[in-house]
Amino acid sequence: MSTPTGEQFELEAASGSRRSRAIITEVAAGLRALSIDGIDLVETYPGSAVPPYGSGIVLVPWPNRVEDGVWLHHGEKQQLDLTEPERHNAIHGLLRQAAYRVASRSAQAITLAATVFPQHGYPFQLDTTVRYELVADGLKVTHEIWNVGENAAPVAVGAHPYLRLGDVPTEDLVLTLPAGTHLKADDRNNVRSEHPVDGTEFDLRNGVRVGDVLLDDGFGDVGADAAHRLTAPDGRYVELWRDADFAFVQVFTKPDFPKDGGFGLAIAVEPMTAPGNAFNNGSGLRWLQPGERWTLSWGIRYSGQPAGE
Repeated sequence: MSTPTGEQFELEAASGSRRSRAIITEVAAGLRALSIDGIDLVETYPGSAVPPYGSGIVLVPWPNRVEDGVWLHHGEKQQLDLTEPERHNAIHGLLRQAAYRVASRSAQAITLAATVFPQHGYPFQLDTTVRYELVADGLKVTHEIWNVGENAAPVAVGAHPYLRLGDVPTEDLVLTLPAGTHLKADDRNNVRSEHPVDGTEFDLRNGVRVGDVLLDDGFGDVGADAAHRLTAPDGRYVELWRDADFAFVQVFTKPDFPKDGGFGLAIAVEPMTAPGNAFNNGSGLRWLQPGERWTLSWGIRYSGQPAGE
């Protein structure tokens, strides 16, 4: 039976008595499901549905938005297709509708590949891969971007997982976000400025109950070894770790996310190498030279024990 996200690749692994499972989609190389011992660590959705609100998809060659889809390259205007027409922006890159091909596969890992071809507003060519690997405490995700064109290309990378912790109500999870700056955006969600979080409502370094906040905000100044954590009242936690290249994060709370046969609160914790509108503000943007490769990783891990034990 055909599905909107193409073939569904199931991964399974065992580590001692622990059993892990994931589902990766052909379209957008999306993370559709991840569980350890039956405990869901991301929001999932039916195979017959499109990913709700970008759930689990890969964001290349930019995450978030490009304002009006316009940027300048050597003084020449580039016009990207407007994929968020209601806000007149280009959103989440060029591969969110792409079918990836299998580069390699095992029982517990898969590498998917897709090419970004030259197109409206992006006259560059990139070969990309994303590898999902089940590991002892969760999932490791590794991206590789290779500039196969003749000119330096602007690149940023992101992902869009919605984290959860089994049956614990998302409202009751505590979000701890080790970020030192907040990215102030306008009413079209385009970044306008960056400010220290000290003394503001956006200082989430000591934790905040998810049900007490409403966020669609970017953050920067993330420590090199820091992880973004959701902690249950009993001390168990799920966290998103990332290497130093993912120096930014977007947090999006969606009160009416389709889940568990109805609707409820969900929270996306999106690792990003650059903030919104990076093609214009240049923050975090990487220019890959012809022939240059860029490899970077993030992942999700679960602890069935309270933090510190």
